Amino acid sequence: MLTLPVIIIGLVVFYLLTAIKILKEYERGVIFRLGRVLAKPKGPGLILVFYPIDRMVRVSLRIVTMDIPGQDIVTQDNVSVKVNAVVYFRVMDPHKAVLAVQDYIYATSQLAQTTLRSVLGASDLDELLSKRDKINAQLQEIIDKHTDPWGIKVQLVEVKHVDLPDNMIRAIARQAEAEREKRAKIIHAEGEYKAADQLTNAAERLSQNVQALQLRFLGTLTEIAAEKNSTILFPLPLELTRAFMQKEFSSDKKDENEK
Repeated sequence: MLTLPVIIIGLVVFYLLTAIKILKEYERGVIFRLGRVLAKPKGPGLILVFYPIDRMVRVSLRIVTMDIPGQDIVTQDNVSVKVNAVVYFRVMDPHKAVLAVQDYIYATSQLAQTTLRSVLGASDLDELLSKRDKINAQLQEIIDKHTDPWGIKVQLVEVKHVDLPDNMIRAIARQAEAEREKRAKIIHAEGEYKAADQLTNAAERLSQNVQALQLRFLGTLTEIAAEKNSTILFPLPLELTRAFMQKEFSSDKKDENEK
């Protein structure tokens, strides 16, 4: 039969065993002793929590990835869009995360949603689509400023997807097409301008030498004749016939003198 001392010792051992808690490397335990929080959080490793005197709240120090649900937003230029984002944050001070706010994850989620609506509502559609990094940095700065008293550090905010109406998608497509046509015309005009400069320089160089001009002319005819599907009208330069004309004129004059 068990005696009273053995029963007491057994109860003490059982109580000590139930008081042993093990915290992982990324966890900290905020201990409330008789309702008052201890100066420093416990962990990681093996700690003792003497229930019901002590009560422990586990806090994870790992980065939390929180998805912000899609928000219906009207931009500054009166375009209705639906935007969702993602927030990366972690607990830096377990005491503040437990004492300053009831549920820091829920509070951060609500703050991120309202901040997303307010920031994007003050931005134009072009800025939302083209200056995503600037908007992300602005969101991160605002959310981090408000969560700092809670002991939370917001490390990154990223706008994931912007859902546009169908008519706006078609308008953006037309705008992009017009912009590409504009660039194509500018590039073509620049090419024509440079080609005109080069042709002017080539004409000035060829005009200095008649033989070079003639060789270029013959080279162009050779290129045209390579196709074998064109009729070529070959103009005979006067320089080639001038010598024959002078020779004929000289022989006619000689005959007249002989007569």
